[in-house]
Amino acid sequence: MSAPEIRKVLLVDDEPDIRRIGQLSLERVGRWQVVLASSGAEALTLAASERPDVILLDVMMPVDDGPTTLARLRQQPSTADIPVVFMTAKVLAPEARRWRELGAAGTIPKPFDPMTLPDDIRRVLAAAEEGP
Repeated sequence: MSAPEIRKVLLVDDEPDIRRIGQLSLERVGRWQVVLASSGAEALTLAASERPDVILLDVMMPVDDGPTTLARLRQQPSTADIPVVFMTAKVLAPEARRWRELGAAGTIPKPFDPMTLPDDIRRVLAAAEEGP
């Protein structure tokens, strides 16, 4: 399984602790550049300006949740093709299927392991490349 090359990740989560732990993991373990957003609206702006290789997106956020943000990312030509991986504490098969139908590459459960998060992202992207 080979995933697309990753240099820059946009991490979107309304919880500061999750953003900080994720940033440390992605920078130190993954050796990636990390851009942080605390809301769906901020994610839309940063995704368009920063052009990350992948977006790690929290499902449960106030105002614009993950699925709403994903739909808006898909509507913008500049962000429509950026792979999105959801993060959530509630990984149920019907929801995960629905999110893939919306265009997500896959899902990573929260809490995530900071030592394996970059590999988890690579695994999800590689599986998405292979198809169903």
